[in-house]
Amino acid sequence: MFKLMEGEDVQDSVTFLFENQPVSATPGMSVAAALLAADVSIFRQTPVSQSARGPFCMMGACYDCLVFVDGMNVQACMTKVRDGMKVSRVPIINKDIET
Repeated sequence: MFKLMEGEDVQDSVTFLFENQPVSATPGMSVAAALLAADVSIFRQTPVSQSARGPFCMMGACYDCLVFVDGMNVQACMTKVRDGMKVSRVPIINKDIET
């Protein structure tokens, strides 16, 4: 789905955890780009319909890439990877919603 360009220098790398699994990334990459390169396309589910969501705009406008980074809710496309960071999906909060 998303791959680094051929010939891109990947000598330096950082490692972070996504759902307790290690992911390697190039310094300066966004969390969204690193996860897409690692074949992760579902970042969260919507609260009402539980539809799968992942990065859409990659510029911070849509909020479909929300994840938890070190316990804080952030946009993955606007957050740069750091060595040792802990990333997880935003949990679904089951609330009775009347429509």
